[in-house]
Amino acid sequence: MSHPVIETERLILRPFAPEDFEGWAEMMADEDTARFIGGVQPRAAAWRGFLTMAGAWTIQGFSMFSVVEKDTGRWVGRLGPWVPEGWPGTEVGWGLHKAATGKGYATEGAAAAIDWAFDHLGWTEVIHCIDPDNVASQKVAERLGSRRLRPGALPAPFESLPIDIWGQSREDWRARRR
Repeated sequence: MSHPVIETERLILRPFAPEDFEGWAEMMADEDTARFIGGVQPRAAAWRGFLTMAGAWTIQGFSMFSVVEKDTGRWVGRLGPWVPEGWPGTEVGWGLHKAATGKGYATEGAAAAIDWAFDHLGWTEVIHCIDPDNVASQKVAERLGSRRLRPGALPAPFESLPIDIWGQSREDWRARRR
């Protein structure tokens, strides 16, 4: 099975590779970075999450992408399509390593991933599950043209986490991209 590689101006989005794990483990060990993406995880738990993303490519045919800086070849995060069992919709989400925040990578990469999800997965809507306190992600969603649609809920074991569902339709997305 061939998996896509997407290039943006500054990023390469590709499926996960073994060498990405060190960056993933660092990201999930950092309290500020991991706060809104499942919380701090010890290395063994981070490994399981890493394999979940990688395995979704095989089972579902899509998953979040590893995000790699073109200039440095450094792994800087994960973003893209994500629809686990019981999820409230077809999500394009993002999570970046602390060293990569504030550079516009989430917006740049998520825009490419949304294009791919609409064009290749046939999605008709994209959502983003965002904690009400996660102002940085709310700003990314706004830059993508998404708006807060409604309060939401995640499936167990995350059902107690507060989230808002942000998103937009394929038609709204394409109208903005013209």
